Amino acid sequence: MTKAFEGINEKNQKKLLRMLEANVYHYKKNSNILSTIKNVNMIGIITKGYIQITRSNDNGSRTIIEEVEEEEIFGTFISSLKSKDYEIITKEDTDIIMIDYDLLIQNNFRNCEYYHQFIKNMFEFVTKKIQEKNERIEILTQKSIRNKLLEYFNIMFKKTGSKYIYLPFTFMDLADYLAVDRSAMSRELKNLKEEGFIEIKGKKITLCYDKNSSIYMGL
Repeated sequence: MTKAFEGINEKNQKKLLRMLEANVYHYKKNSNILSTIKNVNMIGIITKGYIQITRSNDNGSRTIIEEVEEEEIFGTFISSLKSKDYEIITKEDTDIIMIDYDLLIQNNFRNCEYYHQFIKNMFEFVTKKIQEKNERIEILTQKSIRNKLLEYFNIMFKKTGSKYIYLPFTFMDLADYLAVDRSAMSRELKNLKEEGFIEIKGKKITLCYDKNSSIYMGL
């Protein structure tokens, strides 16, 4: 079904979902789904599509808190979703398995082998989420827009090992993800391009520098 159920056969997957009283939801693209989640203490497993978790400030500015893709999880134990400032938006038609977190951590299933395998899988997901949040902190703590962009590019490079970076979202969303002004970010991207540090073609960005370049000195 998904990596969340890796090591669990189909029969036991169905048993586990019944034990956890899981529900499967189907959402259309661009749906705000937070209000449809009845239990605020939950875990969502995306089996199809992907979502953005965003936060809007009183001044109308929007920040992308995280993007959650297919085969990933989200939930209130990872992100603070109880505030009215948060939204969960589907960016494609999306299917989500919802599980009650309180039910998951009960001891009723401690003698069930496939339950323990599921918990192990969840732990691996959470470990990945912690890593992603640490990467985000590294980006947001950069003082200039240029260095925020460069830190983001560097993280993407480390993940793929390629100088070709394909943005997973629009440039508008990139500005919201970096928590910077969109116009100012566009100017900085133009500067980086004109200075020969990057090339831009659509959502494809080619890195033309290395980590030792003076570009990392905040110039």
